[in-house]
Amino acid sequence: MKLSRPVSWFLLAFGVWSWVIWITFVKNLVKDGSGLAFENGDPTAYFWVHLLLAVVSFVLGTVIGGIGLRGLRALSRTSRTS
Repeated sequence: MKLSRPVSWFLLAFGVWSWVIWITFVKNLVKDGSGLAFENGDPTAYFWVHLLLAVVSFVLGTVIGGIGLRGLRALSRTSRTS
């Protein structure tokens, strides 16, 4: 399957965006003072569920961004050989 340049850039941007957003979210989650993430210093179910969502998003962002990067590299190789 051959990806177009715009699609490859979109996938790469999505992967980067996913990392930026979820890193920010996890930092805020760990510093939570509202009582949602921690109760008496112990992590709550809210914390664990959102941490799991973040980890899954990191994995998906990495995979999707990697696909975009591979698409751009393949396009670069084909344009150099043509």
